[in-house]
Amino acid sequence: MCGIYGITEHNPEFIKQFIDICKHRGPDGSSVWHNDSITLGHNLLSIMGEPGQATQPWTTPKGNKLAYNGEIFNYYDLKEKYKDFNDTSGCDTELLAWGLDKFGLRFVDEIDSMHGFAYYEVDKNTLTLSRDHAGIKPVYYAEIKEGLVFGSEIKGMLDKVPTSRKMDNLAVSFMARTGINALRNTFFTGIKKLLAGETIVYDIASKKITQNHRVHIKPISTEQFNAEEFRTNVKKTVEMCSIGRRKIGVFLSGGLDSSMIAYELKQLKGEANTFTNRMEPNVQADEDYNSDANCAKILAQQNNFNHKEVVATPDTFIDCWDDSIYYMEQPVYNPSMSMYCSTNKFLSQDSIVVTMAGDMGDEILAGYPKYWKMKNPEWLQKQIGKTKIENWDDVLTLWLKRIKRPLQLTDNPISDDVLLKEFRKCYSGELWNPDDPIGSHMALDCVAQVPEEMFSRNDKYGMAYSMEGRFPLATKMFMKYCMSMHTDLKLGPDKSDTKIFIKKAYLGKLPNKIINKIKTGWTVPVGHWLTTSASAKLNKFYKDRTGENSKINVTKASQKAGKALIPAWIVSDWIKKYNMTR
Repeated sequence: MCGIYGITEHNPEFIKQFIDICKHRGPDGSSVWHNDSITLGHNLLSIMGEPGQATQPWTTPKGNKLAYNGEIFNYYDLKEKYKDFNDTSGCDTELLAWGLDKFGLRFVDEIDSMHGFAYYEVDKNTLTLSRDHAGIKPVYYAEIKEGLVFGSEIKGMLDKVPTSRKMDNLAVSFMARTGINALRNTFFTGIKKLLAGETIVYDIASKKITQNHRVHIKPISTEQFNAEEFRTNVKKTVEMCSIGRRKIGVFLSGGLDSSMIAYELKQLKGEANTFTNRMEPNVQADEDYNSDANCAKILAQQNNFNHKEVVATPDTFIDCWDDSIYYMEQPVYNPSMSMYCSTNKFLSQDSIVVTMAGDMGDEILAGYPKYWKMKNPEWLQKQIGKTKIENWDDVLTLWLKRIKRPLQLTDNPISDDVLLKEFRKCYSGELWNPDDPIGSHMALDCVAQVPEEMFSRNDKYGMAYSMEGRFPLATKMFMKYCMSMHTDLKLGPDKSDTKIFIKKAYLGKLPNKIINKIKTGWTVPVGHWLTTSASAKLNKFYKDRTGENSKINVTKASQKAGKALIPAWIVSDWIKKYNMTR
């Protein structure tokens, strides 16, 4: 995994500075290429081949230039399919360069990948920017007077975009309303992101985006479930995501998704290095916050994993707070971000270079109770004023109401009508299937929720410590397979009857405690710690932000209030860290 950077002018000094700011993304080398029209940069984290064979920007067979961040998981299948491809390096960069030269944007549809890439066609003087189908790898860009500036991270381009230090009210309002900023706008005014599956072509001479291509994985919902076939596809996608020569570590949450990934990886490789957070002090209130760790331990012992527990404490939470905000770049509505950041650091210190996680499982296998609720006419009536989801706008409207209490992030929030209009611009009815409305909502979650809530934190925190994150349940192959089956097959009669496919396919292979476990989040009990912890660091952290002389009272309401404070503190500290204005 790597970092890509560029600007449509001759400016190697700026790109060198950009690379230096983001050097954590690629410790195995960096390079800059330029002509009079464009400057491209790249830093390398070598996974497939030796670093010396993977230097970028890459010169394609036709003399074009490619800066690429990602992995092509069907690399070997495509090599077998295209016998005229001459592999000289053993790395997928060369395959992508060849395919883009030969087939153009059609090759993006053929690769099963996670990627962000920049492809410069010299004769046409055009720049193509692309993000993978699931939005695993980010690409940010801004149209400025010089033309286009882009990169894998935002922080290196801020001074090139004159308006970037002002908060974008549309992005902030959408985040406040939904808990996630799923729009094209970022929090930095003038800086945008490619959406999941999006590819744009920029004409350098006219300084215009001339093409927009989008990959959609639609809920076809016509196939039947077969447990043996399901396991075969899980094995295949884990095998696809285990390519390369680097040490792999699995984020083992104790839930079904990561458990089956770790199980299959052990069957495939003969070993599995797994990591789980354990909370100290533990809290058993609204849930047992170590229930995930306990389930993961049972699975690890049963299968002889190389298992390590990463202890999360109030002190470790505070120690990684500043880094978690800096590396994430944009505020995220999740009180556990600091723990996620420190956990990635732990894995890196254990020589892990590639990580695997079970993200996307809930969205393609109906793992959330909310999907079960969507079958309830009375619940829908309260949410959208109808007893059933009738069209794509109903899906978008329901998505806008995904959190109960909107956040207070702006003094001038944009109305729901405007937010819906902007949301519709980003996610069209291509994902709508009238025969499976809930599946349509799940498809939207795949490209709106997961990239911004799960994949972004993995990219930012993993790459902060030079690690590549992979998600076997988010390959094109596996997503298409799961979305080919109707939601009714994935949900039982009770709200706890979710993830039915995994429960049937892995019964007797995963521990019953995991098969029957009530869904919980891999979260830190910070709301409870704020009210009960004796940590001097956490107490000072609280007082510095509230001006209080004592902690809040130990009540259920105050514990929820303590947790709710964290997003506001994240935004406040982010404003200071990035010198932002409202």
